[in-house]
Amino acid sequence: MGKRAKILLVDDDADFVEATKVILESKPYEVVVASNGDEGLRKAREEKPDLILLDIIMPVKDGFTAAEQLKKDPQLSKIPTLMLTGFATKGTGTSIPVSRGFTLEAEDYIDKPVSPEELLARVEKHLKKAGFKG
Repeated sequence: MGKRAKILLVDDDADFVEATKVILESKPYEVVVASNGDEGLRKAREEKPDLILLDIIMPVKDGFTAAEQLKKDPQLSKIPTLMLTGFATKGTGTSIPVSRGFTLEAEDYIDKPVSPEELLARVEKHLKKAGFKG
């Protein structure tokens, strides 16, 4: 039994967080939760997760801003960051320009809603790519 991967889930939608946590915990993953970008950055520094799932549209600090700060921090920049986005379904009901996402060094984009299989496959792929040994 190896070390469990620690995943930081940053999202302000409590229902999504609860459902996603259940999905992730069905694997040997430990899930740490934050509800906004500031809290996400703080928990990333405290918890040193193996992977970060980061929602884009959040209060206080949006996901793009949080991701930029993660990538600028030498302690955190190597952590694979997967952006969760409801852009495809929400359309343009946000002031955040979609183009911002393409300048960002996130490892992947996952459209919400995402199937449990797809979510687990993406998480596993990026943990392996980052060299995580469970």
